[in-house]
Amino acid sequence: MYAKRDSENGVSLCAVLFGGSVVMEYRINRRTGDAVSIIGMGTSSLPESQEDEAVATLRMAYEQGINYYDLATAESRCFALFGAAFADVRSKVRYQIHFGAIYAEGKSYAWSLNLDKIKRSIAWQLEELKTDYIDYGFIHCLDEEQDWQTYQKNGVLRYLEELKRQNIVHHLGFSTHNPVTANHILDTNLMDMMMFSINAGYDYQHGEFARGSALARMELYQRCEAMGVGISVMKPFSGGQLLQDKTSPFGRALTSYQCIQYVLDKPGVLTVLPGIRNRMELQNILGFFDAAPEERDYSLISTLTPKDMDGRCVYCNHCQPCPSGLDVGLINKYYDLARAGDELAVDHYKHLILHADACNRCGHCNRRCPFHVDQVARMKEIDAYFAHR
Repeated sequence: MYAKRDSENGVSLCAVLFGGSVVMEYRINRRTGDAVSIIGMGTSSLPESQEDEAVATLRMAYEQGINYYDLATAESRCFALFGAAFADVRSKVRYQIHFGAIYAEGKSYAWSLNLDKIKRSIAWQLEELKTDYIDYGFIHCLDEEQDWQTYQKNGVLRYLEELKRQNIVHHLGFSTHNPVTANHILDTNLMDMMMFSINAGYDYQHGEFARGSALARMELYQRCEAMGVGISVMKPFSGGQLLQDKTSPFGRALTSYQCIQYVLDKPGVLTVLPGIRNRMELQNILGFFDAAPEERDYSLISTLTPKDMDGRCVYCNHCQPCPSGLDVGLINKYYDLARAGDELAVDHYKHLILHADACNRCGHCNRRCPFHVDQVARMKEIDAYFAHR
């Protein structure tokens, strides 16, 4: 095994190779120190497979380097599958478990704000998982401000904090689809991780969970990056709508690889959690690492660029290759993050081999940009900004 470390997205990046081929890449959660696989696994559809296939899928995921698993699943039988698959490697995987998602023997998913029900459910989940600790304890489904108020008043937040003091819960997090509520929770500085729905449809104001403007959503991602709060991403394919011509808001389908790349280019994102039901689907998702850059290029979404994002860099690097050798997307990203208060981004920028002042103003990037960004002017602006930092 060989580990190559680099820096991307304002977070540390580690590419781990087995047998000479890249299997997985990892990003570091700055608040916890955990190396998190950039592709994790959502589990809602896993129980649809027979037990042997489901366990084999989990073992294959682990063997291919996936170490982050979301357990807001559809069916309670999923927990026993994890217990069977990972009991012998428990310390090498990370579980994201939701306080408020209720499970019991033979029951499907339910949601509750009741503290006693949550306590019983968590105890049952731990038993089924054959573990005595939770890596990331999440407050579940905080989509409205009232939900957050309720979780504080009914003792669930105190319960989580007590479990953290006992080292049963190692780190705190929350899930939401609402940027406004997310910002209120981030104000407490209690959280180490946020689960949020990110995809091109939602960010561009299309879909069931397209809450908040495109700019407000981007500012949330930038804030998480600046605070070191990692983002785990649900619904990267917008419930499958982006993968079909008939339902894609862009007039044509995106591929799963385009969707994944879109998500991973967003500030703060540590891992994307596609739902996987069997080994065939897992193998298809892992093909992302072998995909050529043009297979990941999602510039077609520029057909629906919201007005508040037109002329703003989305770090897609469709403008590459730069004749001067600049990494235009990364330079823009570090600039935006630095302006959002991320001092680490300033350091990352200063350690780039080439800076904005190397721009020769040839206009190649302006002609290539599908989002109408004047990158020549941006490079001049960015150079002036960092010259005084």
